[in-house]
Amino acid sequence: MRRYWLIFAQTVTVSLAILFVVTTLRPDWLRLNGNGGAAPAPAAAPNGVPAASGLVPGVSFSQAVARAAPSVVNVFTSKTVSVPLVPLPDDDPVLRDLLGKVPGLSRREESTSLGSGVIVSASGYVLTNYHVVKAAESVEVALADGRQTAAKVVGADPETDLAVLKIALSDLPVMTLGDATQLQVGDVALAIGNPFGVGQTTTMGIVSALGRNRLGINPYENFIQTDAAINPGNSGGALIDHQGRLIGINTAIYSQSGGSVGIGFAIPAQAALRVMEQIVEHGAVVRGWLGVEPQDITADLARAFGLARPGGVIIAGVLREGPAGKAGLRTGDIVEAIGEQPVRDTTSLLALIAALPPKSEVIVHVRRGGKALEVPVVVGMRPGKPGG
Repeated sequence: MRRYWLIFAQTVTVSLAILFVVTTLRPDWLRLNGNGGAAPAPAAAPNGVPAASGLVPGVSFSQAVARAAPSVVNVFTSKTVSVPLVPLPDDDPVLRDLLGKVPGLSRREESTSLGSGVIVSASGYVLTNYHVVKAAESVEVALADGRQTAAKVVGADPETDLAVLKIALSDLPVMTLGDATQLQVGDVALAIGNPFGVGQTTTMGIVSALGRNRLGINPYENFIQTDAAINPGNSGGALIDHQGRLIGINTAIYSQSGGSVGIGFAIPAQAALRVMEQIVEHGAVVRGWLGVEPQDITADLARAFGLARPGGVIIAGVLREGPAGKAGLRTGDIVEAIGEQPVRDTTSLLALIAALPPKSEVIVHVRRGGKALEVPVVVGMRPGKPGG
């Protein structure tokens, strides 16, 4: 009996040793299934893109990138500039510009720059940043599939730093639109573009903040902030969600070095598309205008006007012949709402006014001398200078 017990113990010991070796060196031998031990092939997504094959399901965003990347293009621009023949400090652009215009003190040479863009229409419309194509004499667009073509600048809106290009190619990969209004801080965000001209690159981060403004970048600011790396050349590229849908147009970074430090800004997709639609339809963005100079209400002003807390916007000036002046609004009126939308500060006031269709009538809710008033105003068309 003892002999049989020793044989059994030795057999178990050898089996455990073999199992340990196999588990350590060839774990794939243990993955048995109904296909005779072969590992199953990755499931195909509805669009034919293989499903993620990482060890931990849900970690890879390869499907999202595969859907979105073909719609992101490289934008190359060129223009002729005057270069002074005399060495000048780089931090004095005014002097460089003046001397560059003096005959005999400068030479003409071609300057090139690069950026990114997003195909948003099968008709060939491409969204990018205004600063990417500003003053460009020629614009070239290179697609991810290797095609390259000249692009026409349909129009631009410097106040949101957006521009619309048109390319004449067929079978264009159009970016799927996401809903930027449903974003939450902490959502995954991926940036696709052409940083430093190295080629199409994808970086990952999260949505760091929403509704960023008062940055001094554009007159109208309502940015998505992300820590997905955005570098020079990424401008005009796509910010996408975890499903590969467009949620923003990458436009700016906060950096003292010129490279990414984890603070990037993108224009929400819905806002960018509204600008594009107006550029395509009217050649420019049409914005509402009331003819007022707004000022935020500080804690001191709130006490002076007898307000319980700071809120709303005080009218610091009214253009006499402007829509607000004709309607009877006065300096010192406190604007609390435009139509049904409450006014928090000057940024929200300007955005609400800009969204109003010219020639429409809106009720401006103000407080004057402690009394609430409703003043109907016929909206005008905003001139080319910042203001409400």
